[in-house]
Amino acid sequence: MSNIMKIMKKHIISLFAAVALMALAACTNAFLEVEAPMQEFIEDYFKTDAHIQEAVVAAYDPLHWTDWNGSQYCPVNIISDIMADQLWVGGQDKSDNTFWHLMMNFEALPNNCLSGMWWVSYSGVKRCNDVLAYVAAARENLTDEAAKYYEEQARVLRVFYYNWLWKFWGNIPYYEENLSGDFLCEQQTADYVYDKMIKDLEGALAIDALPMRETAENYGRVTKAMAYMLYAEVVMYQKDEARYPTALSYMKEIIADSGYELVDDYATIFLNTGEWSSESIFEITYRANGSYRSWGSPLVAGGTVIPRLISPYNFSGAGHENGWGFAPVRQETYDMYQPTDARRDATCWYAPADGSYEKRYQDTGYFLEKYVAKAGGNAGQIADGDLNYDNNLRVYRYSETLLNAAELLLATGGSNADAKTYLNAVHHRAGLADDVDATLDNIIEERRLEFVGEGKRYWDLVRTGKAATTLVPDAYGYRTNTWSEQKKYLPIPQSEIDAAQNTLKQNAY
Repeated sequence: MSNIMKIMKKHIISLFAAVALMALAACTNAFLEVEAPMQEFIEDYFKTDAHIQEAVVAAYDPLHWTDWNGSQYCPVNIISDIMADQLWVGGQDKSDNTFWHLMMNFEALPNNCLSGMWWVSYSGVKRCNDVLAYVAAARENLTDEAAKYYEEQARVLRVFYYNWLWKFWGNIPYYEENLSGDFLCEQQTADYVYDKMIKDLEGALAIDALPMRETAENYGRVTKAMAYMLYAEVVMYQKDEARYPTALSYMKEIIADSGYELVDDYATIFLNTGEWSSESIFEITYRANGSYRSWGSPLVAGGTVIPRLISPYNFSGAGHENGWGFAPVRQETYDMYQPTDARRDATCWYAPADGSYEKRYQDTGYFLEKYVAKAGGNAGQIADGDLNYDNNLRVYRYSETLLNAAELLLATGGSNADAKTYLNAVHHRAGLADDVDATLDNIIEERRLEFVGEGKRYWDLVRTGKAATTLVPDAYGYRTNTWSEQKKYLPIPQSEIDAAQNTLKQNAY
């Protein structure tokens, strides 16, 4: 997303704050009512192309809030991977970000769980619904091209937000028009939610208004390729075999497009210079320079806290900066790589080799090089340095397209030779000369090596039926419970059940 778009976000937030104040004023007694300083109410404001563009940009904002939303740290990549078998939780001790530790050991509690992700996701759903309502109301003021472009973005984004809710909680309220009245919504089963999501995404793709790849000034917006990757993700997680051929055709369409290819050097992918490379299909953008995100205003546009969160505590040395010691990389993760695998050192940074730091809980010496705080990584920020690192979060990469295609070919009885070609393109890029056969186990293993710290591993284990035999008690006494099907969906936050007046049934976690 361009700097101009990012700067626009602060004005959008101010706009919505003003609208909220107007709405409150409208609910008071007459003698308290004041004339709205904007001289324009919300139903009138969002009638022009320019103003609807503001609403579209605002619908992207919640993507940035998962790292720190004012109440919880819940970066999607990290919280997903601590439930897998490659990262520890770390921090000072088990009381530090307690809900992370509980999730890792499959003992999350309704009153100590991932509540921040719940409201961030529904904030995104709400804003997407707003866009669609505004577009419908202002259709006569928009060109057909603009209306379709805004609608498709909002619908794809809405599915993306619901995907977070669906994967973490499964049985959730689902709505495509914002709630009113008592603001209660019927809870649906995970299968029902999937059916609504996939049909919404199919409807969005049928609009066909998105480019396969955006131009630089629009980096950060959803694209056709991003929507294709989202489609493959939810279809494969649901194991919806009837839709596998369509998902495969989407992967092949990306592969055939000249805009996407593997970069030669894996280590460059996660550098600032590697953002929006030819391998990048979708990133959540963060910006340090000029950013004023702060502890008092965590939801404004700016940088990210992830590098500070996962770097060694009180580190002193060259090339990197200190952090809070969360998400240390497991020793077993480093050991799984062949010495010649370029992904090993690009993923696992051994901090003691470059400086000194204070060891924290579950320390191994290894930290996630992909996102750790690099020297000067928050240069130019003008508020709180902790929150303003300049690291985009990589969501979908072309290497995943290739591995999805290989897996889908096997599942649909397609060409094993093509599946092997796709698999080995990723394998060889890592500097490994040997060929690997196209089997499901080999593809999942390649994903294990390729996506450490990117939030893929846990979901791969669940969808392939490997979680119960892989996510078991460890030799250190950190994980003492074994994953089971009952642990697939986290407890719904008790605060949400209370707010819904007990119309939500708790997951049987």
